[in-house]
Amino acid sequence: MALFFDLLDQSKQCNRASQNSLDQLPFHAPNNKYKITHHALIIPNLPAPLHYFNFYSLLGQPNALALQNESSINTSPLDTAIVFNSVSGKMAGCLHSYSMEKDCSFLQNQFQFSDCERIQGEFPNFQIEREDAELSFKIKITATNTVSHFIKLRMTLAEHWSLLCRCEGEIIYQKQKIEINHLGTFDFARTINFPYIPFAFYSYQIVNLKNDRQLICIQIRNEINEILQSRIYLRDGIKQTTQMFDESVEFNIYRIYPQITTPNGHQMYLPREFEWKHINKDGIQIILTAQSRGDFKFGLGAGYVGSFNYSVNINNDEEIGEGGYCEYIDCRALKWQEQNKEDKNIKNTANFVPFLTKR
Repeated sequence: MALFFDLLDQSKQCNRASQNSLDQLPFHAPNNKYKITHHALIIPNLPAPLHYFNFYSLLGQPNALALQNESSINTSPLDTAIVFNSVSGKMAGCLHSYSMEKDCSFLQNQFQFSDCERIQGEFPNFQIEREDAELSFKIKITATNTVSHFIKLRMTLAEHWSLLCRCEGEIIYQKQKIEINHLGTFDFARTINFPYIPFAFYSYQIVNLKNDRQLICIQIRNEINEILQSRIYLRDGIKQTTQMFDESVEFNIYRIYPQITTPNGHQMYLPREFEWKHINKDGIQIILTAQSRGDFKFGLGAGYVGSFNYSVNINNDEEIGEGGYCEYIDCRALKWQEQNKEDKNIKNTANFVPFLTKR
């Protein structure tokens, strides 16, 4: 299965090729071919109490354990639109579920989710808005040419790209207004309605670094624990370049929180202390060590979003921060999740209650 996925996916070649121009990148709502699309804005390294911000929409529910939120399907999987917004602080209304036919409007330059969330614009300028008593925002997005291709299947069956972007505007969290002007990532994905997608484990972390750089770490595994993809991307907004590392990329979890059961009935362990490591034959060294803040919130696919404190060491240049962004989904059988459990110290964990939020 892992070999087949590697043969089908052309993203490695795309990342090594010259940078794409923005007018070559797709951006649209579901259509006759692509029944499922995904849009996201993620801004790490924000000041407290935010620490991070995410806007995540999934239009249509894919047939993948890690990506489908069964508890939010009210009509049919392909009619369901999920919108998930969060920051680090406590929230009760992160997740909204809509019927695309009854509640949403999708025009060429504007996607409207009921009377709450909105995406509008076209390359390179977009804007997202939300009006809500708990979390509101109005953020202008300026996309750059620094693109990373996470997935690009042959015959354009599916693709997922990510752009380094500049985000400017305001976030109002519990009546506290915070002005932002930060680097973020603007993502889009689309896929045909596959009968089965072999994603059971998904880990995605983002950290902003000094000098307009950004570090992205991704690992995907299937139900039998095979690694389908394990990568680190180092993006430079000044040079407008992306380095992708996909060999000798390790993701190690050293401590976990006690087992939880998600609203979809999956039993899952969430990471408390973890590490990404890459050391290659050319001497390039990237090590990210992280400690979760314990602010996980349910609603991104079948899993969680949270933040972490971290240390990043790139070729012996160290940076320390408090606003790392984490997406984590683990729908594998417990026998895979509990490997080396004796090293994970799940006992005596204080002050952690995952936010199982849904409205």
